[in-house]
Amino acid sequence: MNPVSEPQLHRQLGLRDDEYTQIVALLGRHPNHFELAVFSLLWSEHCGYKHSRAILRRFPTTGPAVLQGPGENAGVVDVGDGLGVAFKVESHNHPSAVEPFQGAATGVGGILRDIFAMGARPIAILDSLRFGDPTTERTRRLLDGAVRGIGHYGNCVGVANIGGEVRFDAGYEQSCLVNAMGIGVLKASDLKSATAAGIGNLVVLFGARTGRDGIGGASVLASQDIDAGGDEKRPTVQIGDPYMGKRLIETSLEFVRDDVLVGLQDLGAAGLASSASEMASRGPVGVRLDLARVPLREDDMEAFEIMISESQERMLACVEPGRLAEVQALCARWELECSVIGEVVEGDHLICTMGDTVVGDIPVAALVDDCPRYTLDPQRPDRLATEPLTIADLPAEPDATTALTSLLGAPNIASKAAIFQQYDQIVGGGTVIRPGADAGVVRLPGSKRAIAAALDGSGRRTWLDPRRGGRQAVAEAARNVACTGGRPLAITNCLNFGNPERGETPYMFVESVEGMAEACEALQAPVVSGNVSLYNEHSSGPIPPSPIVGCVGLIEDAACAIGAAPRSGATIVLLGDAEPSVDGSEYQAYVFGSVAGRIPDVDLEAEANLIDLLVEAAAQGITHAAHDAAEGGLAVAAVEMAIAGRVGIEIELPELATRDDITLFGEPGGGLVLVAVNDADAMLDLATRHGVPAQIVGTTGGERIHVSAGAAVASLALAEASAIHTATLPELIGAA
Repeated sequence: MNPVSEPQLHRQLGLRDDEYTQIVALLGRHPNHFELAVFSLLWSEHCGYKHSRAILRRFPTTGPAVLQGPGENAGVVDVGDGLGVAFKVESHNHPSAVEPFQGAATGVGGILRDIFAMGARPIAILDSLRFGDPTTERTRRLLDGAVRGIGHYGNCVGVANIGGEVRFDAGYEQSCLVNAMGIGVLKASDLKSATAAGIGNLVVLFGARTGRDGIGGASVLASQDIDAGGDEKRPTVQIGDPYMGKRLIETSLEFVRDDVLVGLQDLGAAGLASSASEMASRGPVGVRLDLARVPLREDDMEAFEIMISESQERMLACVEPGRLAEVQALCARWELECSVIGEVVEGDHLICTMGDTVVGDIPVAALVDDCPRYTLDPQRPDRLATEPLTIADLPAEPDATTALTSLLGAPNIASKAAIFQQYDQIVGGGTVIRPGADAGVVRLPGSKRAIAAALDGSGRRTWLDPRRGGRQAVAEAARNVACTGGRPLAITNCLNFGNPERGETPYMFVESVEGMAEACEALQAPVVSGNVSLYNEHSSGPIPPSPIVGCVGLIEDAACAIGAAPRSGATIVLLGDAEPSVDGSEYQAYVFGSVAGRIPDVDLEAEANLIDLLVEAAAQGITHAAHDAAEGGLAVAAVEMAIAGRVGIEIELPELATRDDITLFGEPGGGLVLVAVNDADAMLDLATRHGVPAQIVGTTGGERIHVSAGAAVASLALAEASAIHTATLPELIGAA
């Protein structure tokens, strides 16, 4: 093993001078090129969480339903009937900014591997997407490629896409966000760990061959700023194969069913380097790998390339020698290559060879446990307001119908059907509620129960107040699950921020996590999995701070799940009395053309009561549709319900804000939910018992939409509103 001779090489690999000094101290010698490459990946932000791990400890991670919290491939919660649900959200932001189709496709593939590595069959996908100005050629190209990539992988592998969100903001122009969430179901007794154990047990690699695609992805793309000139980074983007991904799912699940394996781990960021190190660390054991045994699809690959390649559709297993034949036979049946590439050994080192030549010998703890940890220096930006805007700060109140018409065509409010219709929403036969409602719902196989899932977060609102933005993200995700009748069980999150070592990012990150943690505690929704994606910035600056929250909830009877489409002749009841605000709203940004002020806070106790009410009302059949006020406020929520139900709606709102247009179009910090009921008295009685303000505000029927607040009246024909709402996205996609 030749030590590193070029003193600057570690810097080229993203390691600081003091980190290199620490590596030398841990090894007791200078590392060679191979070892330095492995360290550069395992000590990258993407793998090592060196700026974020201490902050993440603030999250609550335990609860009565939690079977597996953070630390494995995905979190798992107990949903009864002996079943568990595994779920996680992860980012593939930087690869998608370089090559959107493969970046997004492999993001879906990667999150699915996290799910079935736990022994769970994937049953649903959700995605959260952020792009720049929708009028630019770049945004349209990224949108088109990412949507096609998500649809390609999910549709081919046969997992239903049940929801998510798409938002546009100039702050994402150079650094788009592609966050993918996977959900799977397993027998709780089959829960699998990514562990290597048992001296003499074999390390088996199965799935695709290893190539040069994805080399350095965790350090070059996911842990550094993306700047102009992305073409030279294109080879670091992985290439997916969903058909092989499907075979990997079936093979892995048969291994779990027959209890063939000691441990199972997917190969994602940093490839074999990360997977082997993490499995050995959980043992804790030593692992010896012979990289000459790794099947390759490219000639003359060097040892370090084999070790850190992020080629897709590969799994690593720990297998007892006596069961190797079963593993080989099952892989052969599914037409997957299967190779013994190493074994579990005594000690605590990761030893890598090329045949008889040792190319690397690293203590596992040095890679996993001794990764540097840095303390952030959060400084509150002077620009942050301490008070909301006043009426004197606002433009004159516009005509309500004109404002509503404008908002319905705004890219962040307009129907996303043109996007999610490219995804298979019903494959597998378990989908109960498709994309377009507050949350997606999918049945649990072999059970009358169902899972509701939502993915939410607002970079714009978090930019105005990161703690309140974090609280709102958790509350909205939980509320959206409750709108379908689901009892929130736990959350996963993807924390998308800029460079943690400079500017506003440290403050935004720390405050957002604190706000999220407060909301998780109040709503009894622990964090069981997640991902941190930092360095999402360009020379023009960082992205808006974007904590994305995925919430999973349980519906005891799938037949009780409700969407957002009311029936004709229903009574509309408003739940909650939170004050809408113009600050940070889509109304402010799109109609007034500015973003300023301070967003309102969330009353978390009131939010918990509202969630309890929504869950019970759905279970008792009192409500048949529900929709919360989000972008565009209560007026847009009413229109979206009308369009979903294909029925007119007439609503007269009480005075909730200091100006009538803010009552119509402002966005609250906490929950304001419109529900459609046939028995208004039963709804009002139930709301009283739960301590939730409730009042009748309207009815459904006819072919017009009429929403008023004081002197402000917005009125449109249902057909006209629907046409405006559905026109924007097809034009954008068509232009792409």
